[in-house]
Amino acid sequence: MTDFAATKAMFHLPEGMIYLDGNSLGPLPKATAARVARAVTDEWGEKVITGWNRAGWMAQPTALGDRIGRLIGAEPGHVVLGDTLSIKVYQALAAAIDLVPDRKVILTDNGNFPSDIYMAEGLIKSLGRGHELRIVDPEDVEHHINDDLAVLMLTQVDYRTGRLHDMKALTEKAHAAGALTCWDLAHTAGAMAVDLQGCNADFATGCTYKYLNAGPGAPAFIYVAPRHIDNCQPALSGWLGHEAPFAFDLDYRPGTGIERMRVGTPPVLQMAALDASLDIWDQVDMDALRSASIALTEQFIAGVEARCPQLTLASPRDPHGRGSQVSFAFADGYAAMQACIARNVIGDFRAPDIMRFGFCPLFIDAGDVDAAVDVIADVMDNRLWNDPVYKQVARVT
Repeated sequence: MTDFAATKAMFHLPEGMIYLDGNSLGPLPKATAARVARAVTDEWGEKVITGWNRAGWMAQPTALGDRIGRLIGAEPGHVVLGDTLSIKVYQALAAAIDLVPDRKVILTDNGNFPSDIYMAEGLIKSLGRGHELRIVDPEDVEHHINDDLAVLMLTQVDYRTGRLHDMKALTEKAHAAGALTCWDLAHTAGAMAVDLQGCNADFATGCTYKYLNAGPGAPAFIYVAPRHIDNCQPALSGWLGHEAPFAFDLDYRPGTGIERMRVGTPPVLQMAALDASLDIWDQVDMDALRSASIALTEQFIAGVEARCPQLTLASPRDPHGRGSQVSFAFADGYAAMQACIARNVIGDFRAPDIMRFGFCPLFIDAGDVDAAVDVIADVMDNRLWNDPVYKQVARVT
């Protein structure tokens, strides 16, 4: 699929809205409501508990995992779905740490999503084995990869600026130093092609409610490289990660392969939503998607910079050095974004001063970009952001 006019018709977007926040929550595919309704009425309603077998619910985490795997360059059978991204980050990092027991340093950057850092801090505290979390500037990561490093834990695309880490180069450098890698693909999966196998990545995690359009609260995924899967020990030894969950043994034995990284009960209705979304993604050519994304972000940057001198580009200038988002810095960025939202151009704000806009060619086109620039320019030129109503900070920004 390279015809993104056709994919745009597959999404529900409110009339008149220009939605530039798919990097935070993807919009609704038109097929999702019927697919979820079918799961509710035909599966849950008619099959009740027999749906675990008759509707294939129990197999969905790995079946959907393989479909996501195509988008991220994973080997078949090495991605599983379930739980939340924070839980999957915890699992991946804990497993990686155990594989390098003689080292104590975990390296990340201050552009990593705070939740990943929180999970690392909590894991270190609960282990009590003297691990150190070292946090550096994104540009300095490669200079801190040395022989005392256990795990390099990074989000591939910076959630604030869109800065893109070079996964292949950093993974190679980490491996040369004897360390392992954990990559968070929250802002990468569905935004651009990823090649976990080609980059020789060790572990990866990601969510499905952003570019993959599975809806609010949709489950996360975890990838474990084939060379590690039979040796890594699950830190969260959940029932469904057991070798034989329905034997109800009192002692935990990890399951075979990626199944051991399962923890809790699969979210059946949310998986139905993801199933509908992946019907679109199964058709998408990821290289074409990336080319279209770059064209849209370049057009947007050029338009905003030509008309809004008050805004400062916070994303990398080089399109190959950023993901599928563009961020601008502005001291009153929160209020300015609220003024844009009030005029049906939807982006979001990240403290302290970042106005953030996401671009997914599946439902955004060049006409949308021009219209969005018109609105942003109007907000800035006429100081519409100075209205006190836009300065009242909501719980979600």
